[in-house]
Amino acid sequence: MKTKTFTPMGALHPILFFAGMYVVVLLFSIFICSALFYSCNTSPAKLGEEKGKPAIENPVAVEPAAGISVMALR
Repeated sequence: MKTKTFTPMGALHPILFFAGMYVVVLLFSIFICSALFYSCNTSPAKLGEEKGKPAIENPVAVEPAAGISVMALR
């Protein structure tokens, strides 16, 4: 009669599987919770204010070879 032998890896397979799944779920939960936290704690957008852009630049007169005055924007 043969005795059943289990390798250490085979015997620990369910424990290693659940430990690996725990780590994966923990990382995903940290990512999801931090994304929710940052999305809930954002400052409201300020509409109607644009910083860094001038309204309209002054046009520059460009004289082509034909002598016709042309207005061009930069």
